[in-house]
Amino acid sequence: MITGIDHIAIMVRDFDATVANYETIFGRAPNWRGFMPGGRHAWFQFSGMALDVIGTHGSGPEADASRAEIEKFGDAIWGLGFSVPDLNAATRSFERRGLDFRPRHTTRTKNAEGSERSWEVTVMKRKSANGVALFLVENQPDTPKWPVATTTVADDGAVSTLDHIVIQTGNAERSVALYGGRLGLDLRLDRTNEQWGARQLFFRCGGAVVEIGASLKVPVSDTPDKFGGLAWRVRDPEAARARIAATGIAVSELRKGRKPGTSVFTVRNGTGGVPTLMLSGNEAD
Repeated sequence: MITGIDHIAIMVRDFDATVANYETIFGRAPNWRGFMPGGRHAWFQFSGMALDVIGTHGSGPEADASRAEIEKFGDAIWGLGFSVPDLNAATRSFERRGLDFRPRHTTRTKNAEGSERSWEVTVMKRKSANGVALFLVENQPDTPKWPVATTTVADDGAVSTLDHIVIQTGNAERSVALYGGRLGLDLRLDRTNEQWGARQLFFRCGGAVVEIGASLKVPVSDTPDKFGGLAWRVRDPEAARARIAATGIAVSELRKGRKPGTSVFTVRNGTGGVPTLMLSGNEAD
């Protein structure tokens, strides 16, 4: 029923600076800059998914709600959206599995030239989603695909797509029940590593992975889950690292990834509060 990740939304205080930083980090220009009630956003489309950077704008209840969200969680990932071909059918099916959703709605956005975009969404209540914001986005099979964001650097040094998103949990079995049982994602790997002090669950979701991390150093609890970070794929991480570092954005040294043959580096600032890793290949597979 879920065919992949539609998009990941992050909410930030300094919208202009964060969007400019992501343009540098990705080596791509956003496909769309638009305004919606109480907010503005920049959309970076990749192969199979997108990143939506959102900032507050204007006044009114929507703007107040967004500012309260940022005040509570800080600059961070706001939500993870899953793609489904039929929103009503998917919602009914998931409700029969015990999940609770808010009413379906249309998200509308308009750019400076007056053009409009819209998409159909239903948001899962946080209690059903183990404390994080999860939502469904309708993508009917015959709907034209949004084009991939244009590269502004050599293709090998530009980010190509998302590898995985990390969610931190206090209860791994609760996550298995939600993501594997109720949402039907494919659990590819359940790995416990005493040296790292963690249990990791890897759920395949279209071309990317939802990675659930649980600490082995604390007792199991039913505390709310939290979004961790994002890992992005790039064909030439050495070129990407040099390019990003040259702009003044802090990056780590290039190092070997956990999967043999991969190289990774960390982007240390400029990401809107989101821990960010760049890697070659698909480390989470």
